[in-house]
Amino acid sequence: MANVLSDEKKGQVVALGQLGWALRRIEEATGVRRETASLYLRAAGIEVRPPGRWGHPLPKAAIEVSTDSAGPGANPAIEVSTGSGGETMTTTEPPRPSRSPSASACEPFREVIEEALSRGRNAMAIWQDLVDDHGFSARYSSVKRYVHKLQGETPPEARVVIETPAGEEGQVDYGEGPMVRDPETGKYRRTRLFVFTLGCSRKSVRLLAWRSSTRTWAELHEQSFRRLGGAPRIIVLDNLREGVLAPDIHDPGLNPLYRDVLKHYGAVAIPCRVRDPDRKGKVESGVGHAQKTPLKGLRFETLEAAQAYLDRWEERWADTRIHGTRKRQVAAMFAEEKPSLLPLPVEPFRYYAFGKRTVHLDGFVEVEAAYYAPPPGNIGRELDVQWDGRVVRILDPRTGLLLREHLHQHRGSRRMRPEDRPTRTPPTTVQLLARAAIVGVSIGALCRGIHAQDGELGVRSILGVISLAKKYRSEPTNEACAAAIEIGVPTYRFVRRYLEHKSPLEEQALKQVDPLIRQLTLYRDLINLRTKEPSS
Repeated sequence: MANVLSDEKKGQVVALGQLGWALRRIEEATGVRRETASLYLRAAGIEVRPPGRWGHPLPKAAIEVSTDSAGPGANPAIEVSTGSGGETMTTTEPPRPSRSPSASACEPFREVIEEALSRGRNAMAIWQDLVDDHGFSARYSSVKRYVHKLQGETPPEARVVIETPAGEEGQVDYGEGPMVRDPETGKYRRTRLFVFTLGCSRKSVRLLAWRSSTRTWAELHEQSFRRLGGAPRIIVLDNLREGVLAPDIHDPGLNPLYRDVLKHYGAVAIPCRVRDPDRKGKVESGVGHAQKTPLKGLRFETLEAAQAYLDRWEERWADTRIHGTRKRQVAAMFAEEKPSLLPLPVEPFRYYAFGKRTVHLDGFVEVEAAYYAPPPGNIGRELDVQWDGRVVRILDPRTGLLLREHLHQHRGSRRMRPEDRPTRTPPTTVQLLARAAIVGVSIGALCRGIHAQDGELGVRSILGVISLAKKYRSEPTNEACAAAIEIGVPTYRFVRRYLEHKSPLEEQALKQVDPLIRQLTLYRDLINLRTKEPSS
């Protein structure tokens, strides 16, 4: 035996076992573990109560018992002969519990527990409430077992089968895809499984992707429409970020790119209510079907191989199965539903990037290092911007109306409509010129010259000159501005080059250092030649 007991402790365990005590009760009375006590009882030929027999007493062995007459309220003293040498042990039997050993301590609080379960409370919360509000003294495990018992007795709620007309609805969702070797790292990584299921025929399209984004989400929808040969009129989706920016019961905010893709194909999105996945139970079932049947326990070397395997299973098994609810083949039902889908447009959707941009002091928003002007009166306002390789669109964030549309410009270029050019200097620019004059006399003169030459387009250059005064101090910057005015090249770039080299540059040296300044100088000389009168 693992634990060797003294003769006295061994005699106590054997005597209590002859009385028919349970092992748990023997452990509480003597401090001997149940496993050790059961070994000594079996060695003594005493039957141990098997599991599942709690509350059913064992037949007691013949023992010599003598009780005293201490009265009705006293515990009887039992005199037991151990048979190991004539020794006799007297023990006092502890009081019996007030409830049956098989009854739960939670039974008096059944109504309270059932009411809490109907409100969605879990076992831990119910136990804490019972302890705080009802003086419950049992442990959490007792409440946990009782809650599990009640939930097992509760019959499952009936699920309503949502029937939709042909071509009316499609449901989409993400799930975990198979493990595929990443070509960049060479390690296996988990993919994303995109599932699109038609509500009428239960025809599904399953696609794999490495990662998710707004554009990936929209492109997967477009691929699904192409594979189905049409688009349903309604798309039911979850409130994931790729499709829904602001979940709301009555007015959810859709992602603009996703909304425009669906509009291009004639569909609209209806997000589910928060924590209500049963509304799209058909696609939930489609995700689980793919995860448990074709993809369970498989790994692939390339994403293309995984997609080919999934497509082959879709055609061979998923489309030919008999659906459990409709009792018909999925492929046959889809053949009837396909003519009801919306026809595909001739051209695919032209994708764009989108974001929010703040209108700066010069009246422009910056998109990929180029500058585009919205209508006047929007300085400091945050506007919605959409752009692709061809155009840049500026929209009102509240109404979504198109404010301005410009052709895409190269880096550093500006685009403004002629009617949007300001007729007078805005107050903010006047304050900026005054600030430049305070920093330095030549700095103020140079900034006024930049504004006179470029107008509001030169505000960024003025800000750049002021920032140089912060970086290189006002005295060297003032000297550089004076040199720029003297040479006749009042530009921010000349001042920056001057300060970087930290030495006065002659005009000839300047031509060798900066090609852009050289072009400006040649352009100045050409203007001077053209303005001179011809000699007689």
